[in-house]
Amino acid sequence: MNDAPPPPEAGGFEAQLLAALGALLPPLPGAATAARALLQGYLGAVRTDPARLTALQAELLREQARLWSRAVATPAPADPADPWSAPFFALARDQHRALEAWTERLIALLDLPPGPRRAARFALRRWLEAAHPANRLATNPVALAAALGSGGASLARGLHNLRADLAEGRIAMSAPGAFEPGRDLAVTPGAVVHENPIAQLIRYAPLTPKVGSRPLLVVPPFINKYYVLDLQPANSFVRFALQQGLQVFMVSWRNATPALAGATWEDYLRLGVLEALDVANSLCATQAANVLGYCVGGTLAACAAAVDAVANRRRWHSLTLLAALLDFEDPGEVAVYVDEDYVAGCERDAEDGCLVPGARLAAAFASLRARELVWHFVEHRYLLGETPRPFDLLHWNGDATNLPGRLYAWLLRACYLENRLRQPGRERLLGQPVDFGRIRLPAYVFGALDDHIVPWRSAYAGARLLGRPPRFVLGESGHVAGVINPPVPGRRGWWGDGGALPADPAAWRHAALHRGGSWWHDWAVWIAPLAGRRIPAPASPGSPAHPVIEPAPGRYVRESARAAAGADPPQPQE
Repeated sequence: MNDAPPPPEAGGFEAQLLAALGALLPPLPGAATAARALLQGYLGAVRTDPARLTALQAELLREQARLWSRAVATPAPADPADPWSAPFFALARDQHRALEAWTERLIALLDLPPGPRRAARFALRRWLEAAHPANRLATNPVALAAALGSGGASLARGLHNLRADLAEGRIAMSAPGAFEPGRDLAVTPGAVVHENPIAQLIRYAPLTPKVGSRPLLVVPPFINKYYVLDLQPANSFVRFALQQGLQVFMVSWRNATPALAGATWEDYLRLGVLEALDVANSLCATQAANVLGYCVGGTLAACAAAVDAVANRRRWHSLTLLAALLDFEDPGEVAVYVDEDYVAGCERDAEDGCLVPGARLAAAFASLRARELVWHFVEHRYLLGETPRPFDLLHWNGDATNLPGRLYAWLLRACYLENRLRQPGRERLLGQPVDFGRIRLPAYVFGALDDHIVPWRSAYAGARLLGRPPRFVLGESGHVAGVINPPVPGRRGWWGDGGALPADPAAWRHAALHRGGSWWHDWAVWIAPLAGRRIPAPASPGSPAHPVIEPAPGRYVRESARAAAGADPPQPQE
């Protein structure tokens, strides 16, 4: 028996799609500020340069009239190989292109400071991406042909996909069910050897007969789950580190529950980094560990290192920072979301003990690349009724985590809005003044050339805050693909050996040497002499003081954001 729903009417389909997108794409932080900046800039241009603004508007009207005249008077014959070449669809596409070009000229005309200008440009870009004719059934020739050719079955599949995504609260970017931590992802063998309400600590099984005596503690971002660094065996950074003979420990953050809504940045420092550091050192019978932090995990690790440096605690042997911000002067496109109104609202919510839903964070980050991470899937998953291909990185990208409201509000205020960490002693954490200049450890700092979340120049600026000049390396690609760049033939290259770090990052890059292949090999060469003396690999992951709790990847990483927000704590694995 065929249980598929009947094909929907086109109008009903469009109405359901628009209503659902309102739920799947919630209002984004900073949207009102961006729109206000755009309006203020426009009104300012009306007052100061009305003739130029009028001329620009007239230019758009003339171009639209030209496109209409061409489409009506002498329509070009459609190319069977290009559905968009039919006159109606070509007109819709060309009008949108003309509007995109015109908005760039409009932004250039507006007299706005850099921050509001960025916000105004972003607001216009978001609107243009949403208004693209490919996102509507009536103006998408590929979707219409699929609907007609399948007797409406493609629309029925699209509606089914839409309802499934509504049930999950997010747009599926990878084939649903294709991946699961512990089955297809995060499969490197290991064991959970410590846990607290905020994080578990995984110790991985060695892959070499002898290992370095010092542990490598990895602190991933708490905004997503740790397994971005342990995807599949072929692209697992964890596995690569183990193959180098390192003893690897991983912090696995808890998907915040209502009971954790009041947790703070200092709680994450103490329970997520410093406590894990003590356990790793204890299990390896060492005094100091190598620590690697990625993204906001790098910010957190650097804060912990700075606190220990001031207190003269010698638990650290080296520090690696991957695409991490210490100086938030230019935090990338995320800046368009962070303003006083939004942060103050988050602080008020935090006082009431709220969680920040993972779906909201995921939607905000996806909107920074909405054409690729939102509207591509609206077209293919809903209008065409397709199932996305399995893609481990996109599965991880959609596996969001809830954050404690107080932690989130502090991060926005102290870092993104006021950039307090850059100024020595301005911020106190765990009773100590934060001064990155007190961190005099061997350090390796990585930035990614096309990173829109941590611009490489900002990663470079953070490197210059450390008290000992680090090795700085610049990789190709972006925030995730630049970091997850396994050493296989044909992979993206990197720049290094640029010498000391001058104030101008462009001067460093001009002097740096470009090399093909993965930067992972360079890091492995750098970390090798810091890994300690070679000793036989440990036979057991735990100890009497820190017994094994459960096998990796542990239950914390398996819990979804929706379950954590309202479910009982996850139970240990059998």
